[in-house]
Amino acid sequence: MIFESYSAEETFSFGEKIGRDAVAGAVFTLVGDLGVGKTVFTQGVAAGLGITEPVNSPTFTIVQVYEEGRLPFYHFDVYRIGDSEEMYEVGFEEYVYGDGVSLIEWANLIEDILPEKYTSILIEKDLEKGFDYRKITVEEV
Repeated sequence: MIFESYSAEETFSFGEKIGRDAVAGAVFTLVGDLGVGKTVFTQGVAAGLGITEPVNSPTFTIVQVYEEGRLPFYHFDVYRIGDSEEMYEVGFEEYVYGDGVSLIEWANLIEDILPEKYTSILIEKDLEKGFDYRKITVEEV
C-alpha cells in the first residue's frame, strides 16, 4: 500500500491509523532518511495506541517503552548501534516476540535479526511534489 502525505499532520494521522489497527505482537520496521518524518509517524502510531505521554526518538537509549496505551509500545531507534548483537543487550527478543507493538526505526541496520514476519514502512521525500510531501510505502514481509 502507498500513502501520499502532503503535511506533517497527514503523516501523523496515517501513523495514528496504523496504531489504532495494530494488534498484539505486531512489528513495524521504519526506514527513511534523516528528517523525513519518522518521529512524526511514530508519534501518530503511539497516539493510535492511546499513548498520551510525549514520544521522542530513543536514539541514545535504543528502546523506549510505553505502557499506558491499549497495548505496550516498544519504540526502537537502532541508528547508533554498531552490531545487531547489541540488540540482545536491551532485551530485543522479549519485546519483539512479546504482547506489545514494536516499531523499529532504521531497521535496515538489523535485518539479520528481524522476525520472520513484520510490516515494512518506508518514508521518502520527493521535493518535486513539495517540501512537505512524503510517500509512505507499507508492505507485509
